[in-house]
Amino acid sequence: MKIELWSDYACPFCYIGEKRLEKALAEIDGGDKVEVEFKSFELDPYASREVVSSTLDRFAVKYHLSKEEAAERIEAISRMGRSEGIDFRYISTRYTNTFDSLRLTKYAQAKGKSEIITQLFDAYFTKNLELADHDVLKNIAGQCGLDSEEVSAVLASDRYAAEVRTDEQEAMERGIHGVPYFLINGKYTASGAQPTAMLKEAIEKILAEEASAASLEGMVCGANGCNFAQ
Repeated sequence: MKIELWSDYACPFCYIGEKRLEKALAEIDGGDKVEVEFKSFELDPYASREVVSSTLDRFAVKYHLSKEEAAERIEAISRMGRSEGIDFRYISTRYTNTFDSLRLTKYAQAKGKSEIITQLFDAYFTKNLELADHDVLKNIAGQCGLDSEEVSAVLASDRYAAEVRTDEQEAMERGIHGVPYFLINGKYTASGAQPTAMLKEAIEKILAEEASAASLEGMVCGANGCNFAQ
């Protein structure tokens, strides 16, 4: 089974959704065999590479809320994150452009280092680091065992930019307008940070259905004749 997950590191529900998927797979027999591919989806491709406003101010303006209402909404999301075991510090996040972090993720996945995904989410929502900062990205890559010189070369170039854009083009073609978005085995979909129990149930159902379909056999004919056994 393969699960493709469109996501962005600046999305709180994406971190929560990624954590819930991880928990669901841990509870499923054979869940460790499921391939999960992180796919890129920039919430704001035009976001600045520098921090230009606080999360509270940005949230209040974007959703037409008072600062008190915005703070309450942010805290509600943070509580949701903390309930998943994340030291969620949404209100103090430092919002910047995420394109280079998405390029780095593509490189890391190509090197078999998918653990960088959780590390980048943690860097943003818990450590409140700036994901447009190449020094931050290099440090995280190093913690994941990636070659420092190669990482520096990737970040200094446009490598993996095409792969990020391909993900975003596919999202557009599939009509994906929000993340997280799950595509299971290329045909089953789920949108939003689904509860762990619901993800587990859906994945187990799909596994059972596809195993049943794969095991169906009947009478067939081939080049060497027909098989009449039932």
